[in-house]
Amino acid sequence: MITQDTAEAVFDACREGVSSAGSPVEAIRSVMSSLAAHLPAYRWVGVYALRGSELRLGPYVGDPTEHTVIPVGRGVCGTAVLEDRNQIVDDVRALSNYLSCSAKTRSEIVVLIRDPQTGEVTGQIDVDGWEPGAFDGSDEKLLERVANLLAPLVSRLSL
Repeated sequence: MITQDTAEAVFDACREGVSSAGSPVEAIRSVMSSLAAHLPAYRWVGVYALRGSELRLGPYVGDPTEHTVIPVGRGVCGTAVLEDRNQIVDDVRALSNYLSCSAKTRSEIVVLIRDPQTGEVTGQIDVDGWEPGAFDGSDEKLLERVANLLAPLVSRLSL
């Protein structure tokens, strides 16, 4: 559970990272770093940009992953796009279509990034946690605000 005070402090740090960055990649990387630094449950934090029927990995903080391209409909990330809704998974080991980025990952949240004009999905924020049930509605609420902050930048990523 993220308190309102913590959410505001984290969002302010994210907003500062965007405003002081020189490029979309720097801005998104700064936001991912702010999330990871302020929220201990966020063990891997990254952005995927939707390109056609694939999600392509953009800036992230955490261990390297082999999942740099994910087809829509596959895993938690691809399912979020296919179902057009955010995903909060308390225990990834209970999923049959889970794409494992790390043996340590136990929970995951995916929040969609939408074009501010059309509402179309342009990408997503993906967060992995090492404890079951690491994420709840307070995480989703904060990440939706962050997704709105990143929305103008995601389409400008060259992936």
